[in-house]
Amino acid sequence: QVHVVESGGGSVQAGGSLRLSCTASGYTYCMGWFRQAPGKEREGVARMLTTSRSTSYADSVKGRFTLSRDNAKNTMYLQMNSLKPDDTAIYYCAASRSTCGLSVALFDYWGQGTQVTVSS
Repeated sequence: QVHVVESGGGSVQAGGSLRLSCTASGYTYCMGWFRQAPGKEREGVARMLTTSRSTSYADSVKGRFTLSRDNAKNTMYLQMNSLKPDDTAIYYCAASRSTCGLSVALFDYWGQGTQVTVSS
């Protein structure tokens, strides 16, 4: 079992930045960030293979969002720059012990979510 906790959300103006943090207990093969805006399905934002640190990003955030990891803390970070109002959503961190990708179905363990609000 893996316990996932994320934090770092807040309210910023368009063009601003936020850094989200996600800590997972136990072994994780892959960790990812997903987001869900009101009335929309949850979508993949970015994910990282924990051993190789190979990353993938959704097209909508490429060039603006960056994943990093601190192995000593077992913590993954999502640096979000040049934020847009369309980035407004609840952001969820997720972990998997066996699979990896940007699909919700690939992840078994989820954090509680943290709100990101970007105003224009």
